[in-house]
Amino acid sequence: MFLWAICYPLITIGIAYAPHLTFATMRGGMAGIFLLGLAMALGRPLPRGGTTWATLAIIGFGATSLGYFGMFHAAEFVSPGIATVIGNTQPLLAAGLAGVVLGERLTGWGKTGLILGFMGIVVIAAPRLFAGGQESYLTGIAYIVLAALGITVSNVMLKRIADTVDPLMAIGVQLLIGSIPLAVIAAMTEDVTLIQWSPGFVFALVGLAVFGSALVYFIWMSVLVEVPLSKANAFSFLVPVFGLTMGLLYYGESLGWPELIGSSLALFGVIIVTQKGIAQPACFDVAA
Repeated sequence: MFLWAICYPLITIGIAYAPHLTFATMRGGMAGIFLLGLAMALGRPLPRGGTTWATLAIIGFGATSLGYFGMFHAAEFVSPGIATVIGNTQPLLAAGLAGVVLGERLTGWGKTGLILGFMGIVVIAAPRLFAGGQESYLTGIAYIVLAALGITVSNVMLKRIADTVDPLMAIGVQLLIGSIPLAVIAAMTEDVTLIQWSPGFVFALVGLAVFGSALVYFIWMSVLVEVPLSKANAFSFLVPVFGLTMGLLYYGESLGWPELIGSSLALFGVIIVTQKGIAQPACFDVAA
């Protein structure tokens, strides 16, 4: 969760030195090449079957194309801490979609935990949402919601194939596939020569590509092999806590009662979902 929380701060650093989508394409492409190179060096098998490749394409479009498009544009309008908070409403969307696609069923406690997590997000974001003159803020939120929707779809599809493909290969492939639409749009709308290869930009790019993309997605997919999506996703509500902390320490963002109360609600939501949130399949003894 900490690795995801560093993404918006690093994006904020990087977009000062490079066009948004060019930066996003470089992040996804570098991460994909890194993972595929590692997978090939270790002799990992390529994904097989048209259905698997189609699923990886959907994951790439959701997580990388839409996810990065939304995140990198949102960083222009919304502070890193708040962006991290609002972006992590996706566990609620994923819980509903996982019930339809994956057959995962939340208990009453699980639904309560997700509601508490969402309430925490609302409490943190509400003061700015209802303040006057926040048109740019709302634009930023729209980009974040777009990213959250893309990531939601990708997480459900990742869970669907998690135990049938090699994680290194799968994540590397989806990152490269998802980078293609970003590269096309960037080539049509941006000037790549505007990149400033400063130490700050290199730091942000490497941090996002290696730690905020390659490593975090590999760990995430490995978790999904063993854990129901709704349960694993509940931990995403901890990302805003890390994000707000880093915003306080490094960006001078204020941390008042809304942030403290909202973070506490999110934490309680995670605890409830992980402890009592997922219904276990019923077992029946059949008499001989």
